[in-house]
Amino acid sequence: MRVRTVTELRRPTDPHIAALGSSLHELRRDRLELAEKVAGLTWDLGGLTYEMAVRDHYRLDVLARRAAELQEADAQLGEIERVLAAAEDGVHGTCRACGSVHSRGAAFCWHCGATLLSESRPAVLGGPAGESPAGSSSSP
Repeated sequence: MRVRTVTELRRPTDPHIAALGSSLHELRRDRLELAEKVAGLTWDLGGLTYEMAVRDHYRLDVLARRAAELQEADAQLGEIERVLAAAEDGVHGTCRACGSVHSRGAAFCWHCGATLLSESRPAVLGGPAGESPAGSSSSP
């Protein structure tokens, strides 16, 4: 697994991240891997601290290095969870033409360009857009 930096994780906030199901799948997989890594690093740091305490010999440089590694992995995990939450909250439906996911309020599919919103007109307005209702005139 290639661990992404926080800067790289901020890039996927472009409009395509919410629409790319495969990217969401990869982010979910990365989240699980990072959660396992954070749990392992936490366990190791606790064990290391315990062993140093038992021996009454603390190496602060070693503890600080391990804590920094844990902090970086935890920050990456937090950023992935933030991106996933934003992307999953933004998914509203799928395109009838190609099946790609789209966000709430999208008018056109990002993938195929198909119209996502069907236009409905009130009966009072009558015909196509731009025409005035029957029986009314626009001149005085």
